[in-house]
Amino acid sequence: MFTGLVMGCGRVAAMSRMGRETRLSITALFSLPDIVLGESIAVNGACLTVETAGKNEFSAYASAETLARSSLGLLKTGSTVNLERALCLGDRLGGHLVSGHVDCLAEVESIVAAGQSRIYRLKFPAEHGEMVVAKGSVALDGISLTVNECGPDFLTVNIIPETQKATTISGWKPGTAVNMETDLIGKYVRRMLGPFLPGAGTKAAPTGAAAGGLTEAFLRGNGF
Repeated sequence: MFTGLVMGCGRVAAMSRMGRETRLSITALFSLPDIVLGESIAVNGACLTVETAGKNEFSAYASAETLARSSLGLLKTGSTVNLERALCLGDRLGGHLVSGHVDCLAEVESIVAAGQSRIYRLKFPAEHGEMVVAKGSVALDGISLTVNECGPDFLTVNIIPETQKATTISGWKPGTAVNMETDLIGKYVRRMLGPFLPGAGTKAAPTGAAAGGLTEAFLRGNGF
């Protein structure tokens, strides 16, 4: 589990491609002490397991599924990536709960200056639109951000100067592919309410589900 608060950037030192799989060697561009074999590190928001470790460097394996879901397959030697170690129980949660499991790729459409900030508009596959809400949280390349505005297949985020300096966002431009993870809590809520929603069918609906789907009367009748 992560928070989406990027610790710093790293550089891809080497890539070993094996068909649809890849091993990455990454050097942290900041102090990253005591890396432990088997620990989880988010690389551009994708949770990877450390296979070998050295001083401020590690290697990790990216499976075919990870490469298909994320932009890691687009990396090359010399690429800069966002890094975050896994959250410890009791740590400060300054961003939001991030699993490191990428949902889809978003694409930068436009960048507009807004004072010292920049407003980025990104488009993404419409099937993920219901999980994106205005003023809600989203992780883009592992960065916890607040959604400014959104629609069925787009969102905008405001990037402050500190985030521009501390992450890879300064290198984004129109057409850049970005790893996107929607809000974890929203996913579980959507999964739990799914059987009650119109069109879900009666077979999957829990006992007592209202015939009309999820209604105010049903929620009140079940203690909500």
